[in-house]
Amino acid sequence: MTKLASKLILDGNGSYLGMEKGCFVLKDKKGSIERYPLFEQEIGEVILKSGNSISTGALASMGFWDIDVLVTTQRGRPVAILKSLDDDSHVKTRLCQYEATTNGKGIYIAKQIVISKLLSQNLILNKYHFESHDLEFKDKIEKLEVSDLETFRRKINGIEGKYTQHYFDQIFDLIPKRIRPETRESFKAYDGTNNLFNLAYEILSWKVHRAIIKAKLEPYLGFLHSVQFGKPSLVCGIEELYRYLVDDFLIQYCQDLSQRNFIVKTESVSRTRKGKREYLNDPQTRNLMELLNKFFESKVGIPRIRVGKKQTIETLINEECLLFAKYLRNESNKWHPKIISF
Repeated sequence: MTKLASKLILDGNGSYLGMEKGCFVLKDKKGSIERYPLFEQEIGEVILKSGNSISTGALASMGFWDIDVLVTTQRGRPVAILKSLDDDSHVKTRLCQYEATTNGKGIYIAKQIVISKLLSQNLILNKYHFESHDLEFKDKIEKLEVSDLETFRRKINGIEGKYTQHYFDQIFDLIPKRIRPETRESFKAYDGTNNLFNLAYEILSWKVHRAIIKAKLEPYLGFLHSVQFGKPSLVCGIEELYRYLVDDFLIQYCQDLSQRNFIVKTESVSRTRKGKREYLNDPQTRNLMELLNKFFESKVGIPRIRVGKKQTIETLINEECLLFAKYLRNESNKWHPKIISF
């Protein structure tokens, strides 16, 4: 088990989290006990990995005090969260979000996401002395005039896809040859490095998903990505704003990796066919999760909404979703996502 700032992370098998006399009680399989008084030490998030257990009393306290709870698989893949009933109480925000699909705001939002994404990719390309995107993409996107959101999505995603392919073709040259993939593969990739990127993006998705819920938004109603069953399209859209930070983290992380850090698993790729996929081994996955949690708690030079000249990346994501919701509710005239400079 790991204690990290305001987080409790149960990352080893056999740990138990309970509640006694106003304290969270964390016990590992060896019998060691740690206590966290609820009113003396702020706990902002609890991460439960498969193989550990938690009492209903502790869950009730976390729900009452709005403490984030994430449940992951053994390999760190997020699968569930604890959601407070109060999270659905702000109906006006979601009504405005639905209206944005037809009143033109949705198109404006999609434009802002893609422009910010490509500008942030330029920061990475410039940092590593690669050829950056020419800024013509801003004019192409801003001049797109399509009233139908579905048609607009196809057009803007075509532009974004071309530039993003150019981006990955270059930054993958920074991955050591021994583990370098030929191209970027997302869903169900076979090579270990692409699956490493996919796992890190899933952790980012959880951060964005929870921030969206905190802002009283609907995670499955997005503007850049299509609305489909089982697809949190708003999460997918807002996540695009922060992928470049994860990319930079992973470029550094991959430098010391080799094939021995990966394992091969045989999995079903269809009803009639099986295939072999590479993943980080368990010790390396635990290391990645620990470093990623620290990464999201690292501070960047962007002022907070109310006070402070710096904030953590995780706080930045939370505040951006709050500002996004204000724009939807007509409490602000524009929304320009913040980009962290290197």
